[in-house]
Amino acid sequence: MVAETEEVESESLRIDCPVLVTQRLVLRPPHEDDIPELAQLANNRRVAEMLSRMPHPYSEADARAFVLGSRAPGRTGCHYAVALAGSGAFIGCAGLDVRRYGLELGYWIGEPYWGRGYATEAAHALVDLAFRATDVDRLNVSCRVINDASRRVIHKCGFQYVGQAMMDSVMTGKVPVERYQLDRRTWVSLRSWGG
Repeated sequence: MVAETEEVESESLRIDCPVLVTQRLVLRPPHEDDIPELAQLANNRRVAEMLSRMPHPYSEADARAFVLGSRAPGRTGCHYAVALAGSGAFIGCAGLDVRRYGLELGYWIGEPYWGRGYATEAAHALVDLAFRATDVDRLNVSCRVINDASRRVIHKCGFQYVGQAMMDSVMTGKVPVERYQLDRRTWVSLRSWGG
């Protein structure tokens, strides 16, 4: 019975993953042309130590595996390359994935692009997609307890703190994280953010 329940829940969280365009960004499927920039930006200890599944060092082979995996048949959720709308420059990745607590938002931006509000802009677009394209009642996100920048993004999107947990990080091992949720009702009241 549990397997059937999980399968039905996973199926109801399937999203078509349209290209998303914001004021300054384009969120689109990652493609092979992104591999060199993806490998360069992701091969950064300061990025990898904040994420659960990113190895360090990060090679072009890792980038290729990510790009190909994002197109795998039967995957749930959406994986996006985050690119600047004007130049098309690849600046990071973002997505929605089915995880332990339900649908979860994730994102990272390459260090040369930090501090410009790109993560918040991408997160807003994905939060809107999650609630418009699925029937989930709440969306989840987490960040390492030491990641103040990500916590600011999470708060700007209206997520509420729900507790702490431990995350298994490929790079750093078991680390504490803060968990947050945004419910549909709160999202409806916050939609004035421009998404």
